[in-house]
Amino acid sequence: MSLLISFVKKSFKRLALSFTKESGLAGFFFFLVLCSWYILRPVRNEMAVQNSDILPYLLAVGAFVMLLLNPIYSWLASRKNLKGVLVGCYSFFIVNLLIFIVLWEFFNLSSAIWLSQIFYIWCNVYSFFVVSIFWVVIINLFRGDGATNVFGVIAAGGSLGAFLGSEISKQLASTFNESGIIFFTLISIIFLILALATGLILLKRFVSAQDIDKAAGGTSFDALKNLISSSQIRSIGLYMYLWTAMMTIHWVTSIDIVNAWSSDGGNRIIFFSNIEQTVTILTLFTQFFLTSAIIRFAGPKTILMFYGFIFMGAFIGYYLNPTIGYVFFITIILRLFEYGINKPTREVVFSYLKRTDRYKSTVMVDTFLVRMGDFSGSGFILISKSFGLVFSQVPLLAIPFAGCLAALGYKIPPQEKISS
Repeated sequence: MSLLISFVKKSFKRLALSFTKESGLAGFFFFLVLCSWYILRPVRNEMAVQNSDILPYLLAVGAFVMLLLNPIYSWLASRKNLKGVLVGCYSFFIVNLLIFIVLWEFFNLSSAIWLSQIFYIWCNVYSFFVVSIFWVVIINLFRGDGATNVFGVIAAGGSLGAFLGSEISKQLASTFNESGIIFFTLISIIFLILALATGLILLKRFVSAQDIDKAAGGTSFDALKNLISSSQIRSIGLYMYLWTAMMTIHWVTSIDIVNAWSSDGGNRIIFFSNIEQTVTILTLFTQFFLTSAIIRFAGPKTILMFYGFIFMGAFIGYYLNPTIGYVFFITIILRLFEYGINKPTREVVFSYLKRTDRYKSTVMVDTFLVRMGDFSGSGFILISKSFGLVFSQVPLLAIPFAGCLAALGYKIPPQEKISS
């Protein structure tokens, strides 16, 4: 009984350490970032359904754009401190959103298929960069064992933002057929501007922290060089590449099922929004109360490795039960594990990296390699279907790669021990 009381007291003490003014502000920062993105996400998903026949090619273009943008970002990070990086990147995406509004509304291009394809590509770039830049700021402010305490709460702020963004998108769904992306984009801009302002306030609270006001230094190609020369960065990069490829195989398989289920764009947006909101509710509880304890109890090795086994089960399920209900269920399971446990664990691992890698390599991994994983996963399905396989059989072929993901997960974690 005394051991149980001691365990409960220690758990509440750890929980109390998670809730600080700084972690609360960082959580609000993430709330605004993900709200901005999740307003656009169901629209991005609808664009994917509309262009499902050429989705692998759109993902390839997205990967190429990521490759082009990374040296530009590294150049910026080499010369600007965290504040300069945040302002430069977020301002760039705000201007991009305004350009889409102008093209859609004032140039009367709402019916142009090529614009919907460009918007889909751009949404993928937007989602990875705005979130990756957020985490660059966070892992440079909260590091090591302290990061384990607060990353769950910070991620929970993002989950709340994702929930609100999905709800806003759902309420705007009825305007999509008539007004297209206009209202979605305008509201997304507002939240991203607020996110930028909150990020700057957060940085001021850490003004005395070491090296915060200094640029990362180096060159535009440091991220690529470190990916080649560092075994740890290579392992992280390959892990990110594989899990994204696995997630894309799940995603493209689910799109076929969703497309067969309904031909109405508004209904599909509501379906996608319902998934996002269900994921958010479950993830929020996990991030607030369980993430820190799970990371300390299981350790990064076990958590990162377990992802591979979850994908194995998911792919077998698609073969046995390829229904809209299963899409709803397995998408929730995969995203709950990703957002509630795996993503915070990866960011804890990233917080132990060298300064240059925290600024540059994490962005290279989170953008280009993740996008290449998307392309490879969709290409894997395209090639498999060319041999006459039914879409529900294709994921079975990816099970060995899920095993590789599990093996890499065991290899990645840093030398520093996460205290229990």
